[in-house]
Amino acid sequence: MTKLEQKINQLKALFIEMDRALIAYSGGVDSTLVAKIAFDILGDRALAITAESPSLLPEELADAKVQAATIGIAHEVVQTNEMSNPNYTANPINRCYFCKSELHDTLKPLALARGYPYVVDGVNADDLHDYRPGIQAAKERGARSPLAEVGASKMEVRQMSQILGLPWWDKPAQPCLSSRFPYGEEITVAKLQRVGRAEIYLRKLGFNNLRVRSEGDTAKIELPPDKIQEFVLTVDLPAVVAAFQNLGFIYVTLDLEGYRSGKLNQVLTANLVASSKS
Repeated sequence: MTKLEQKINQLKALFIEMDRALIAYSGGVDSTLVAKIAFDILGDRALAITAESPSLLPEELADAKVQAATIGIAHEVVQTNEMSNPNYTANPINRCYFCKSELHDTLKPLALARGYPYVVDGVNADDLHDYRPGIQAAKERGARSPLAEVGASKMEVRQMSQILGLPWWDKPAQPCLSSRFPYGEEITVAKLQRVGRAEIYLRKLGFNNLRVRSEGDTAKIELPPDKIQEFVLTVDLPAVVAAFQNLGFIYVTLDLEGYRSGKLNQVLTANLVASSKS
């Protein structure tokens, strides 16, 4: 038995132990794998819930619905209201804590009312080594993270998804739209919609694994390094600028370093280094 097969069996054993579970389901690769295994083991004793808010692209919600239907798991959508919390919209470095607090404060009572003793999420082992204050909020509310519990990395999640025949195994990561803003810049619904529509525009041009970072009136396009030259040589750049300006941006730039997950967190590392030297 391979290491991946062992981890799949460990995940199955966890859900056998739980007997009933509600899955915090975003439609990303991680939570989709969790939903798949939960349904395979629990059937109608598993329920996937997706939180709808301005920080979720409508296309991502549509994908989540299609994926859940393909898996066969029962799926529902609930509204969350993190935008009403000034601790969230002020965009402090622990913004994700308030987002996940809102999510799990919504899911936990729903799970208990429906007879689900466990709320589980898609946090994987790699997430534990990144700056993810939302993980603490979930833990404080009793959520479990099966992928992290069995030590499954992001790469292993994709490999297990492929083994189980999930066609979305290589789907690009798509964190909430609030992650596109530098810490300290206020988040508004209009800003979220603007950056979301900008990313959709670029995806329609054939570039999927990307980010549009938003800083004030400036849009900063991040593409994988090996796609930058293709973008510059093949895309109608004035048309891109015009499209972004129609969305409300004034300046449109291309990040020459390229896309890197968690790039905006580098300011935290820089501040820690500066503090240690002072």
